Amino acid sequence: MNRSKVTEPDRSKEAGADFLQLDTADAPPGGLTDWLTGRLRAAVADGRLPVGTRLPAGRVLAAELGVSRGVVTDAYRRLAEEGQVAGRGRGGTVVVAAPAAPADAPVAPLAEPPRPASALFRADPAPEVFDLLRGTPARIDLTPGVPDLAAFPRTAWLRAERAVLDGLAASDLGYGDVRGTPALRRAVAHWLARNRGIRADPDEVLIVAGTAQALALLGRALGRAGIDEVAVEDPGSLGARQHLAHWLSATPPVPVDAEGIRADALRATGAPAVLLTPAHQYPTGVVLGGDRRRELLRWAEEGGLVIEDDYDAEHRYDRPPVPALRAALPDRVCYAGSISKLLAPALRTGWLLVPARLREAVLDAKRFADLGNPVLPQLVLARLMESGELDRHLRLLRRRHRRRRDAMIAAIRTHLPRATVHGAAAGLHLMLTLPEEPGRGDTELAAAALAEGVKVQPLSWHARLPYPPGLVLGYAAGSAAEIAEGVAVLGRLVRRSGVSA
Repeated sequence: MNRSKVTEPDRSKEAGADFLQLDTADAPPGGLTDWLTGRLRAAVADGRLPVGTRLPAGRVLAAELGVSRGVVTDAYRRLAEEGQVAGRGRGGTVVVAAPAAPADAPVAPLAEPPRPASALFRADPAPEVFDLLRGTPARIDLTPGVPDLAAFPRTAWLRAERAVLDGLAASDLGYGDVRGTPALRRAVAHWLARNRGIRADPDEVLIVAGTAQALALLGRALGRAGIDEVAVEDPGSLGARQHLAHWLSATPPVPVDAEGIRADALRATGAPAVLLTPAHQYPTGVVLGGDRRRELLRWAEEGGLVIEDDYDAEHRYDRPPVPALRAALPDRVCYAGSISKLLAPALRTGWLLVPARLREAVLDAKRFADLGNPVLPQLVLARLMESGELDRHLRLLRRRHRRRRDAMIAAIRTHLPRATVHGAAAGLHLMLTLPEEPGRGDTELAAAALAEGVKVQPLSWHARLPYPPGLVLGYAAGSAAEIAEGVAVLGRLVRRSGVSA
């Protein structure tokens, strides 16, 4: 009988390890131990194996390389005698020291040299300014936009995560729905109905990576629809304006007063769309007045499109709730919200509702951006929302934030008595306007504060139209003592400048 002959592969030609891409074919005959020792020593020296790195177990590395375990054991022993690695029992063999560089070795420059505060707080901030500001260390951080991160409900999150994993099918770990998991879209629809007066079907909800991605998706979809101009409030969020400006050709400013955005000025721009923060205008804190709301809705009914950034409407202290614009005119309002101010910005989770005519274009933009948000955090968040844990967390945050807001107002009265406080009834920040000082603006004050270890944002960053100098101060993330000390530093700086604060 003619039998086919099966040739066994030569496994010696396959010996090699993913670890440092070690390949025994590179070793000289009879010199495996010297070769392996040299490769490990070089990896420690050039930083591929930094201090603290755990080396593979000797038997594992030996099996991958197709050598005797003694070769690996001897190489590890030599490095240990040189003081570069040490055995830690069950912790394995760990890199403990790198060889000292020669005295005449050049010192590598820092990838990004520290920037002086004056360079950071330019009058015309670059798109990366918030990245730079977040990465700049400070003793006291009073920048706006962050809740009390120390209050993150770790226990509730872990409990929800365990429950989700216990009930998770293997198929749930595949690619998810681009729109978001059905569980979270349903939970968001319920949350918006309870807290924002918005009636929406879960199929209308798109889960996104925060409001920043919502604006990016809208920018792309509007561009495809022939809309390349979106008006913005002034003063208004610099960050939101930067995101829109990246995708659109123009973002004309529309003045804001004590009643919110001026509808007559919006009409005068001729812009077909506008970005608004009607429940708690950023940064002034004003609520869109009833007459303005009606004027704005008439403008929208006549063909205008509203992008509603509902960034922190849940945080209110001294005023009744304000319904979302989306609740009154869903066919003309794109609505964006997130959990950045409810739980943590690091979760990068938000939601977007758009009129039916834009839905497919926005969904396409999301599909080609990332195929959807990670599934596991969505399921955990859905459980927190539906179980009532998120409502309990919000009640806790409101109490803490109110106390810290009160501490900041008290400190301002003491150290900056001539400053005017705006937007205290809700939100996570206060806006201050300061007396005019010839030759010195709020960017110089913010730079001087950072030099003293206090991080704030100048109001002029958020205004393109003429507006008094001022600061935007966040109070949610710091203790009452830190807030008081930070405001005291600001008071000293203002007095030092020669202006009676």
